[in-house]
Amino acid sequence: MVIQRWQTVWLLVATILVAVFCCIPMACVPGEINDPNSVTFMRPVDVPVFMVVNIVVALLLFLSIFLYRNTRRQKTLTLVSMLLIVVVMVTEVLLLYSWNDAFGGIEWLGSIFLLLGALVFALLAYRGISHDERLLKAADRLR
Repeated sequence: MVIQRWQTVWLLVATILVAVFCCIPMACVPGEINDPNSVTFMRPVDVPVFMVVNIVVALLLFLSIFLYRNTRRQKTLTLVSMLLIVVVMVTEVLLLYSWNDAFGGIEWLGSIFLLLGALVFALLAYRGISHDERLLKAADRLR
């Protein structure tokens, strides 16, 4: 029996994707009529609560990497992280729609795909943790 810790890699990739999401712009607003070449970028930093939730998600994913001895707690933290990623995705969509109404002509830059990727990798990690739990239970029955 070999327990492979691929969920550590998946959790690290999900953490990196959420951290990159915190740094890149979510959308851009075209310039004013007088200066059509100017562009304003909307970043997660522009909404402090949104940024704090993103940092919490990244920290939870990173902390769950080191909980490999307690798989139940690791699964719980990963599940909470996945739920928060979904909340962040919905919040981003709502924010961009409200900014589109306020500023008009907003252009999405696709940062939501980073969150979608983080969600997929967190789900892969959750499945890996569950697989390891099943292997450990089978090994305990054999002893």
